[in-house]
Amino acid sequence: MSKELGDFQTPPSLVMAVLTSLSTGGKRWSRVLEPTCGRGNFIDGLLKLPEPPREIQAFEIQEVHLQVARRIAEQAQSTRVVVRQANIFDLKLHKDVQWRENGPLLVVGNPPWVTNAELGMLESDNLPRKANIKGLRGIDARTGESNFDIAESIWLKLMQELAPEQPTIALLCKTSVARNILQFAFDARLPVTHAAIRIIDAHKWFGIAADACLFIVKIGPGERRYEAEVYPNLHAIEPDYLTGMVEKRFVANVGMYHQTAAIDGMCPIPWRQGLKHDAASVMELTLNTSRKFSNKLGEMVVIEPEYVYPLLKSTDVFKGKTNDLKRAVIVTQQRLGEDTCKLQYAAPQLWHYLTSHAAVFSQRKSSIYEKQPLFALFGIGDYSFAPYKVGISGFHKTPKFRAIGPQDGKPVMLDDTCYFIPCPSALEAAFFASLLNDPLCLAFIDSIIFTDAKRPITKKLLQRIDLSALFKRSEKPALIARMRQELEKLGVDTAEENIVLPSLETVLMHCAQHINRANPFEDEAGAIKQLSWIN
Repeated sequence: MSKELGDFQTPPSLVMAVLTSLSTGGKRWSRVLEPTCGRGNFIDGLLKLPEPPREIQAFEIQEVHLQVARRIAEQAQSTRVVVRQANIFDLKLHKDVQWRENGPLLVVGNPPWVTNAELGMLESDNLPRKANIKGLRGIDARTGESNFDIAESIWLKLMQELAPEQPTIALLCKTSVARNILQFAFDARLPVTHAAIRIIDAHKWFGIAADACLFIVKIGPGERRYEAEVYPNLHAIEPDYLTGMVEKRFVANVGMYHQTAAIDGMCPIPWRQGLKHDAASVMELTLNTSRKFSNKLGEMVVIEPEYVYPLLKSTDVFKGKTNDLKRAVIVTQQRLGEDTCKLQYAAPQLWHYLTSHAAVFSQRKSSIYEKQPLFALFGIGDYSFAPYKVGISGFHKTPKFRAIGPQDGKPVMLDDTCYFIPCPSALEAAFFASLLNDPLCLAFIDSIIFTDAKRPITKKLLQRIDLSALFKRSEKPALIARMRQELEKLGVDTAEENIVLPSLETVLMHCAQHINRANPFEDEAGAIKQLSWIN
């Protein structure tokens, strides 16, 4: 594999499996275009078909591959094969590809599996021309939205420039690329009449850990459809489900989404992301058996204890390991942008520790730390110090909401791989955790989550959960039963008590009143008395 060009040569057995899949039902193509042919394995496979195409045109940028592909092309008998050295991005396909044959056109192949950012770092020439083809806002360049697979650019070029040819385009790519292409086709109103995703085993064929597929798109006249049938493999006859656009939003499972769409709206309270510091070797500590802290550099750490808080990471939250915590994190601020220089007087031990590791902080690459105070954090505010939280891991594919209580009298911090709702009491935390773990809510998340994403659960996803609609549709006895279990996990004895559900509005109002207080630590007994949840 050539790292620079994201080059994964397609094994001949996979080529034949792809071509067999595309030939289902007796489909034949007079013409075939391969935009990045590599060593010519697809050309070889096409020539070996019982009824090979009458004409094949292919392009390849690397000289070492080009010569191999041309030797294969020379073996053609009844098929005209043209293999040219060219960068696909330098061509105007509707002008530069001259066909002798007419008839159905198939575009097939395996374009590079690499992002434009990776190619840019390698100073590669194999880049699309600089153009904001997706119409991204400036802020998206800072948050990663402008980084995309080169395969996406190839897909968009093929669909736009070859549309008059009414082609069938079938390329191997990541499933995330397939989704992005369907989304773009919808936004640009490209004439997509049919699409299918056939899952392949990328580890088996290419030795990489990625969710991948054969993505097939038909372009032409007729009803435009921005949904893709998802098949479990190349040979399945029936799709497992549909994925695609529903009312301007892309959903993972169209059928499941329609069953749960009633709770798709806006969450009435903001979800928060955990602490971001990008200096784990210094900021994250471990409590040993002697109740002393050490950092990831193996150093013993002695600092003012009021700046050290219990810490949960995404795996802890996912597995429900929310008690007896051994991890801790240093918290240098109570709000975003707060001046940290005062620590040299308020916490001299901490200040000495941080300044002795200043080099670690100076190496933080994210631009968000520019013009921020020394040792600054993100994801910090009054909400961080709420005594109770309902948290969820952003990295795991299965949604599990956890009620989290204080440890040793201190609120637990979550890292930036987690999201949470801050709560002033155990009762609110138990209520929200129980409501969010309702089967309807979990099914809704399953319908819109993309499990191959680096971060399947996002703040944007969570903000779509309409708690009011969910509460109205939840089964109240089951909700109370879950709530009782959550309270017991938080150490609240409910054996002798009768739990009464309040209105959702009461809970939201109480949270709003107390989370942003100057002193966010609400008295637990007072919260119980005010809400009258327990009679």
